[in-house]
Amino acid sequence: MDGGKLVIITNAEGQWTTPSVVVWTKNGDRLIGQIAKRQVMVNPENTFFSVKRFIGRKMSEMDEESKQVSYTVVHDGSTSVPSFPPRAAGKKEQPRDC
Repeated sequence: MDGGKLVIITNAEGQWTTPSVVVWTKNGDRLIGQIAKRQVMVNPENTFFSVKRFIGRKMSEMDEESKQVSYTVVHDGSTSVPSFPPRAAGKKEQPRDC
């Protein structure tokens, strides 16, 4: 609110919404939003989208959904929820639970 009026804050690209897409580039940079969405064709394995569909679900419930995305959904062995391992070249991070 600004002076009693609703003000919509735009993102860096001037848009009102930011797509829920994240990509790790080959050199390890992280891109978010529309610019990441454009990377899905050239860097599909490292572009994460539709991750929200996996939240709160068990691995046993996600066979069909995990086949519809270009990244790998794995079971980390310690819980029944999926993990999304970072796959950028040169990264040595551990998989993170989502």
